[in-house]
Amino acid sequence: MALKKVGLVTASALCSINMWTGAPLIAVWVGSKVQGNLNNLSMTAVFSVIVVLGALVFLLAWALTWINAKYDEVTGRPPAARHTSPWLRSMRDEREEDTRQKFGISPVERVVVISVVAAVLAFEVWFFFFAGSSLPNQ
Repeated sequence: MALKKVGLVTASALCSINMWTGAPLIAVWVGSKVQGNLNNLSMTAVFSVIVVLGALVFLLAWALTWINAKYDEVTGRPPAARHTSPWLRSMRDEREEDTRQKFGISPVERVVVISVVAAVLAFEVWFFFFAGSSLPNQ
């Protein structure tokens, strides 16, 4: 049981990291193969990058959803018939502890959140410190 949990959390980490790194790299690689040795950028190459990236992100998101459902099944967490977002829940007659216990975040969801935060931070560091200016030097 513990090995299944670790395996599912590891799989979610791989999927969520590949959503930000692997999928764009594969899409750009496919676009470069479609482009060939031409000097000018073709719209076919751009369209192929967009289609491949969309398909890969969809597949990885579907895989993360499936992994999360399997993790809930392994841990015995009951599936919610209707999951209400925290900002839409009523504040009456609900204690914060009861809400956390009922709608807690699973380790799979925690790994995805950490991956998103790490990707945004990495982008900000790159953008502000390493990207340089795109404006012409005057």
